[in-house]
Amino acid sequence: MPFDPSDQGKRKPHVSSKDDGTSWTHPLAELRAQQSVIHAPNLKDPGYIRQKANAKLWVRERLTALLDTDSFLEVGSITGKPTVNDKGDLEGFTPANSVTGWGRIRGRKVFVTADDFSVRGGHADGGITMKAPYGETLAVKAKVPLIRLLDGSSGGGSVATYLTIGATYIPTLAGLGRSMDALNVVPVASALLGPVVGLAAAKAAISHFSVMVKGLSQLFAAGPPVVRQATFEDLSKEALGGWEIHATNGTVDNVATSELDAFLQIRSFLSYLPPSIFHLPPVISSSDPTDRREEELISLIPRRRARPYDIRRLIHLIVDISEQPSPTSSFFEIGATWGRCIVTGFARLAGRPIGVLSSDCMVSGGAIDALGSQKTARFVNLCNHFGLPILNLVDQPGFAIGSLAERTATIRHGASAMAALYSATNPIYTIIIRRAFGVAGGAFAHPDDGADNRVAWPSGDWGSLPLEGGIEAAYKRQLDPVGSSEAREKLMNDLLEKFEEVRSPMKTAHKFGVEEIIDPRDTRPLACEWAVHVYEHLLPQLSIHKQAMYGVDGRPSTGRGYRL
Repeated sequence: MPFDPSDQGKRKPHVSSKDDGTSWTHPLAELRAQQSVIHAPNLKDPGYIRQKANAKLWVRERLTALLDTDSFLEVGSITGKPTVNDKGDLEGFTPANSVTGWGRIRGRKVFVTADDFSVRGGHADGGITMKAPYGETLAVKAKVPLIRLLDGSSGGGSVATYLTIGATYIPTLAGLGRSMDALNVVPVASALLGPVVGLAAAKAAISHFSVMVKGLSQLFAAGPPVVRQATFEDLSKEALGGWEIHATNGTVDNVATSELDAFLQIRSFLSYLPPSIFHLPPVISSSDPTDRREEELISLIPRRRARPYDIRRLIHLIVDISEQPSPTSSFFEIGATWGRCIVTGFARLAGRPIGVLSSDCMVSGGAIDALGSQKTARFVNLCNHFGLPILNLVDQPGFAIGSLAERTATIRHGASAMAALYSATNPIYTIIIRRAFGVAGGAFAHPDDGADNRVAWPSGDWGSLPLEGGIEAAYKRQLDPVGSSEAREKLMNDLLEKFEEVRSPMKTAHKFGVEEIIDPRDTRPLACEWAVHVYEHLLPQLSIHKQAMYGVDGRPSTGRGYRL
């Protein structure tokens, strides 16, 4: 039942002080009374008032909105500090600032840890040590996805603790080791639902998927007061770590317009993934015909090579479409606001979850830069870890060049992307839809270094260098002495014309340099056939291999942990 605070805070729990000593009725009544107080917010509490003044949902409202109806089963339901009167009757209760428990999303079991910012801003002095890490351990042992609702420091340190314990302390990992263990075994998704600082910021980064709410959430290692003392910068929370900072640098994957949108994105993200690495991704029935041929694909990529096209439209035409309640593409994009030259996301083919990897020719011509390389490596590692096959739609003109590209270590990060693609053991179906040039083009067009499952469209254009730039380099001695710009342009066009005949992808096919050229309209039928095959014949074997590698406890041997 949806939470309605209007009738809360008016009732105090009443428990008879008499215990007949013959049954457990009285202790259970005390338990229910404490749970009743905890489940109803104190409308007069400054923390709750501040939470609502900032247009934020209360922690239990968040759980109701995220999970299937009435599916939350709390772990640690009376963790906190009860207040009793002289007679021993319960007067009030200050709950721990972390709510944990089991729940379901679309009928599938999950474990949730949720910060309650209204209790000491989520700091450790308002919580119970190791409650949230215990929940992460439960998720690993049960082999179910872990969801974190982050708000505040998520149990991080506060100097107020020093006075409480009467000493300072050497910082520990504070349960982050268990967070990294969880990454190895189960999908981990984090929603940033307020200022996320210190320990909570680390938790957000130690996730397979993270989403922050525009205008509501921020992320930073230390907040504005600490920054002011350390660097003399006087910054607001938004200027220091708002979505325009972290959703564009790759710290956070996605941006939501509201808390409810963030929950919807997490539900969507998890719907494509298995509950753990020991299971296959969930297959659903699809009413979208696998033999659907889209006429639009034959002309979507312009014949004129300099003209761009909409890669997202192309993806939507290939992947499954759901007709209920209205036609909706199964493509769920991840990281749309950062590394924008690369497009990544999940989708379905014949009801089977896949990863989709491509480039966006409308962003820097599609050339892959440092952030795009990081995004590629992160996404390929994610798909490989959870056994999602990848549909690899190649239009890669090469690594970004110029002084900015060199300063941002593009080739260094590009090497990480190449290594991720080459090392992946999950099936990859490569379709060269346009360009594949240079080292970057080779990495995407030949991810398995020659043993690829690969086809090309008739719009394919490839080589060690794009012809236009390559001719400039190869024929520099002939072009430089030419006097006028008109004469130079004519010579350049003459040279280009000579190369145009050998540029045809069919010439490459004659040499078996490309295995097959297909009609773009046949892409979906072929991709669906591939997806069905790998789910039936390849993924089960890979799953057995992971079980052998990780063991029954899900803890890999040294060096085999998940790569962020």
